[in-house]
Amino acid sequence: MCDTLVVLPDVTSTGTVLLGKNSDRPPFDCQVLNYSPRTVHEPGEKLSLAYVEIPQAEVTYATVGSRPYWCWGYEEGFNEYGVAIGNEAIFTRESALAAARHLEGRPPELGLLGMELLRLGLERGKTAEEALRVITQLVEKYGQWGSGVPGADHPQGSYNNSFIIADSKEAWVLETAGKRWIAQRVTRGFAAISNEPSIRTSWDLASPDLIGRAVEKGWWPAGREALFDFALAYTDRQKPLQVSHIRAQRLRQLLTQGKDQGISPSWIKRILRDHYEDTFLAGPYFNAALPDFLTICMHSSPAGFTWGNTASSAIFVLPEPGKGLPHMWWCAGTPCTGVYLPVFLPLASLPEPLTRPGTCLTLSPPPEAPRDTYSASSYWWKFRHLLDVLKGDEEGSLFTLRQQVARLAFDRLEAEWTILAKQVEKEALAAVNEGRTQEAATLLSNFTATCVDQALATARKVKEAVLALG
Repeated sequence: MCDTLVVLPDVTSTGTVLLGKNSDRPPFDCQVLNYSPRTVHEPGEKLSLAYVEIPQAEVTYATVGSRPYWCWGYEEGFNEYGVAIGNEAIFTRESALAAARHLEGRPPELGLLGMELLRLGLERGKTAEEALRVITQLVEKYGQWGSGVPGADHPQGSYNNSFIIADSKEAWVLETAGKRWIAQRVTRGFAAISNEPSIRTSWDLASPDLIGRAVEKGWWPAGREALFDFALAYTDRQKPLQVSHIRAQRLRQLLTQGKDQGISPSWIKRILRDHYEDTFLAGPYFNAALPDFLTICMHSSPAGFTWGNTASSAIFVLPEPGKGLPHMWWCAGTPCTGVYLPVFLPLASLPEPLTRPGTCLTLSPPPEAPRDTYSASSYWWKFRHLLDVLKGDEEGSLFTLRQQVARLAFDRLEAEWTILAKQVEKEALAAVNEGRTQEAATLLSNFTATCVDQALATARKVKEAVLALG
């Protein structure tokens, strides 16, 4: 489960592109922030990923991304050129066909994970369209078969992927099915996707044999190619659509509500923290931490139907070059109980607590990945533990009151950081424009480090306060 949205400058309060994503994963699936500086590689160098080895690029661009503890790739991230990407698991007839082949004893060749494709697009693309070309070429060559869920085998954990890829001028919705793909350019307004194919009868780019493949497999009737509907043809009918379609529509509803006033990063935070509170559902029946349906801010259910929690949430701000610096606001864990940290590029380094998982310190192919567990040195696990404290028990019997305490404290921090971030960005941008890039990177890294210290101190005080309440 994940949800991704993008808003173009004509409807933002910042005059920039904004991209937001909630990454929903199993409850133990720790995410760390990863900074990879620009690197020049040796000729002939190879890159070993979960299931395949591919040629390394001559140069890889600087990136920051949110990475599951076992994975090289990113759930969401951005690069030094102001390209940002978020991805979604989608379930297509191609992924169902691959699973059936596997169970029949003739499995497809293992390919690339969506998270790997996302990071590769950032490392090799200077624009959104260039990153799209990188991803689609890799999809066509290597495919996507292979589990993307720790502890799950390939039939259980495999999926295809959709992406929103954005830069300061435009965005692309890219959806894939096996080794085929389709893409739609977004230059105005907004777009939102969830765990279902969303491109229907209008698109800008696609695999040349996309329609022919659907006709050949009987997924689309011959003679009606001019009316081709990608989502209708390629969606796996055996996967329930209500788990994604309601969330996608809720994203679009909230974006529509915000566009007249100008959609701000604060409004996107509100969207990513949503549990349907102001709908006819009035939120979950008992409390948000005991869900009875799937919400944008996801919480694990004792019944298991939500699959897990929102493991990370991010908002990317993508200004035009020279008018600002690309940056992200990143939240570890469920955003309704967490705080969004500012992280800019250029960057010297990330604070160590952000980069540390719990007890599992090595990358592993998902079927072999052990469950990560709590470590006091991990920023993510500190906030994962705080969620449990705020819930009080598995049923969240204390969540409603305790979560309000956390929100008061963290909202105050975010308001302070928003003001300070503008000042720090202005100073760093001046340094960059004068060629003092390393000085700017140090300034921005120190700012993030200060925010991390404040976030951890505030989380500790929140924990003490709610436990004192009883």
